[in-house]
Amino acid sequence: MGRAAAEDLAARVVLLANSADPDSVRVAQHYAAARGVPVVNIIALPMPVAETITWREFVATIWQPLEDELIRTKWIEGIPMALTDAVGRKKIDVDRHRIAALVVCRGVPLAIGHDPALYAEAPPFTAHGEFRTNAGAVDSELSLLARPNYPINAFVPNPLFQNDHVSPYDRERIVEVARLDGPTVDDALALVDRALAAERSGLIGRAYVDIGGIHPDGDRWLEATVKQLDALSFDTDVDRAPSTMPGTARIDAPAFYFGWYAGDLNGPFALPGFQFPPGAIALHIHSFSARTLRSTTAGWTGPLIARGATATVGNVFEPYLQLTHHPDLLLRALVRGATLAEAAYYALPALSWQAIVIGDPLYRPFAIPFDEQWKNLPRLPPLLAGYVALRHMRQLDATNRQDEALAFARKAQHEAPSLAVGVALAHRLIAAGDGAAAMSALAFAAQLKNFPTDEWALAREAAQLLETGGRPARAVEVWLELLGALEMPRELRLLWLPDAKKAARAAQDSTQAEIWQKELDQLSPPLPPSENK
Repeated sequence: MGRAAAEDLAARVVLLANSADPDSVRVAQHYAAARGVPVVNIIALPMPVAETITWREFVATIWQPLEDELIRTKWIEGIPMALTDAVGRKKIDVDRHRIAALVVCRGVPLAIGHDPALYAEAPPFTAHGEFRTNAGAVDSELSLLARPNYPINAFVPNPLFQNDHVSPYDRERIVEVARLDGPTVDDALALVDRALAAERSGLIGRAYVDIGGIHPDGDRWLEATVKQLDALSFDTDVDRAPSTMPGTARIDAPAFYFGWYAGDLNGPFALPGFQFPPGAIALHIHSFSARTLRSTTAGWTGPLIARGATATVGNVFEPYLQLTHHPDLLLRALVRGATLAEAAYYALPALSWQAIVIGDPLYRPFAIPFDEQWKNLPRLPPLLAGYVALRHMRQLDATNRQDEALAFARKAQHEAPSLAVGVALAHRLIAAGDGAAAMSALAFAAQLKNFPTDEWALAREAAQLLETGGRPARAVEVWLELLGALEMPRELRLLWLPDAKKAARAAQDSTQAEIWQKELDQLSPPLPPSENK
């Protein structure tokens, strides 16, 4: 997208803030300044500060005053009538709208509870008991601002869903909505900063897909996502076990995370200090993944944002699997250059329902093509540059140039040593029968200090390679630094101390082996009395 087109999009962004919450207005102002959105595009309205509100509150404090203002300022072209519908919304004859995206800022309520007094049948959808509700996400209802007076019970099919040839009529009836929100105001502010940083450098890192969920359709979506990531040459790990990824799983530089199905954030993401790299797209399919955005541990949507994800989606109430965002469609649209908002609506079957989008709606993770990213390699952050090299190696592999990939990995590791490249190179050299060279590629790992949380599992892998490759003393040095992380949880230490002790014994370092055994004894739960006899 050219600069002029980007500026035109920004000029057509409308921001909605809660004037009763100073932080909400602050988020709107920050976004406007960062993206070049005219300040006059900020609409601040007094509204409740609770996350979940009633339909009466929603119509009185959000829907109607917002729609009135959008019509007054010609964002929506329509003629209001004197009549109101059953919910209390003004009946309006709408022609079109010119909103590129509506940004809902932290402080604007998140969800609308079910109101039995407003329930009415909405055939054919309410023929199914699960759709006999009018509970929904505020953002999803606002998607239909240009299509007023729709029935609020059950859902409204999204005409943009998986639609590669959207008609002008459908385009002008749907407002694409994304939210800048999270457990803290700083989390909300950081969303746009991280998006802009990723657009400057290109999306960098690895991909992680956690399949093995509770329904075949979800697994099929995620398997399709794996194929797309592979076609993009991202270094990818796939977990197909029925449970979610364990805390011991490798998770360094996760530019992508797609998974399911657990109620609350867990696994390696719950480790202390874990952070996603700038631009990361992370989502976990779950019925109530966004039941609140104020917690760093409950659900997935808020916790992922708190840990640095740049874009995610979630559900405020039970959506039922088929009506959630499809991850493979989301990725497909992003790869071909769509904004986050465009991609999210391409991937979502239903509106006036439960799904929300968190992140900068104008974010384009693939704004920088890989070739350009590759040319800028020397100017990239050292901790991330190695992952660009990994992707280039995968590209060479895809065209059956494994020898070139190996030669390139040697060169990249010599010029700018990286733990990720070192481990990948060691595996390639071991497969080629050159164990000595593999150990040389990993030798620098023993000098690394203060492994970040996302590199703990990678450091463990390096230590294990060094031990099995005949360099146990170097492995001990890696283990000493890794286990020196005082914030490492007890459960992880219990799992890894035996490996460290084994390396120490292989290195004939009985003193260190005894130290680790004592720590293991102290951490291990006492045996039941019957087993102590």
